[in-house]
Amino acid sequence: MANIHTLDPSASPLDYYGWELRRQREAHGLKQGQLGDIIFCTGSLIGQIETAKKVPTRDFSERVDAALGTDGVFSRLVGLVLRSQLPTWFQPYADMEARATYISTYQAQLVYGLLQTEEYARAVLATGMPDDLEGLVAARMERQRILEREQPPLTVAILDEAALYRPIGGPEVMRNQLARLLDRTNRRWTEIQVLPFAAGEHASLDGSFTLMRFDKDPDIIYTEDLISGHMTACPDTIREAALRYARLQAAALSVEASAALIARVMEERYGNQPRLEERAVA
Repeated sequence: MANIHTLDPSASPLDYYGWELRRQREAHGLKQGQLGDIIFCTGSLIGQIETAKKVPTRDFSERVDAALGTDGVFSRLVGLVLRSQLPTWFQPYADMEARATYISTYQAQLVYGLLQTEEYARAVLATGMPDDLEGLVAARMERQRILEREQPPLTVAILDEAALYRPIGGPEVMRNQLARLLDRTNRRWTEIQVLPFAAGEHASLDGSFTLMRFDKDPDIIYTEDLISGHMTACPDTIREAALRYARLQAAALSVEASAALIARVMEERYGNQPRLEERAVA
């Protein structure tokens, strides 16, 4: 095991988290196993996090704060830790996403990341064979916290119908994922539309893209290729993207018809259909 005394708390948020966890634990006169017993985990896990070998979760951080009386220190710090686990090229986008007041996205292959369940996200992220899959999953779940704010960004997601049929993670994972989408149709700040196969050729056959708007900053469009992501605030590109998005919305099913299709696919393809509740009035 690595010697924790070699940790440089200024090296990264993860290193600082491990260094501070050890400092607080020892200040309370607790061994790793003792702290583990208090927060219902193993002493080994405590040791791995203290040596920056494992990424803490938000649940772990909240339990540590409660056990050590640290006034939310670790709950606040874990956000920085999880953000740092995102690929370097993706972090600028995540920063802008967290500040956006309006997000509109078209997804040609998959469910939009902010709407993914943990199991669906794990199956998607595993395809890249990452060194730390759980860290990436935790980071994606952390990104979704922006939708739980008192005033979250207005989010409009157009999903290609193919995303409903592609069995990511297997039938049970897909049932839960489609249930998540149906739940989100009842949220005031989220709208989900499905672009049906019947639409044929459409305005974004080139692939997925996301538009973000801000209170004070210029609009941004974000796209990805096989290797990395790209953001631009070029006015001409933004205008073209906005025009394409308007055309996609016109070709897509209404929010209500989209929810009905999602429920039907859930029943017919994945064997389960929850009761649709009346959508909240925006």
